[in-house]
Amino acid sequence: MKLRLPATLLAAGVLAIGAAATSAAPYRSTISNDMGKCRSGAGPAVLVTVDGVKAAQGKVRVQSYNATAADWLKKGRWLNRIEAPARAGTMTFCVPVPSAGSYGIAVRHDLDGDGKTDISSDGGGMSNNPSINIFNLGKPSYTKTAFEVGSGVKSIRIQMRYM
Repeated sequence: MKLRLPATLLAAGVLAIGAAATSAAPYRSTISNDMGKCRSGAGPAVLVTVDGVKAAQGKVRVQSYNATAADWLKKGRWLNRIEAPARAGTMTFCVPVPSAGSYGIAVRHDLDGDGKTDISSDGGGMSNNPSINIFNLGKPSYTKTAFEVGSGVKSIRIQMRYM
């Protein structure tokens, strides 16, 4: 006995699968640091100036997140990631965002470039430069790091912190 599904039920299933794939698509995009996407008339994007990079060794990683409790600093829930060789002092990144809305940016300096966080040497920072202490374990609420991006380019500054 063959089971036959009505065409409308089959089509609905295909649409549901397509919708699920689309909703997952905006996460985990590793991109290059294309400053052209932050030129006048471009956007939506965030021009991130990172101050206080300790040394020209290792990598600096900048990640954008939706400013929601479900996404902020959650594993695999970043939108765009840019990694670049560290330069001591100030570095600038252009981070496109999918649309106007509320976002947060997290920056990490992996000093030895091993891909692992070493709390005694690696540095970090976040949008709005919230205080980081033992009580929030370096993960302040999304409400402290959130900022609005319109249809253009939003400029922010993040101060790196090291232990």
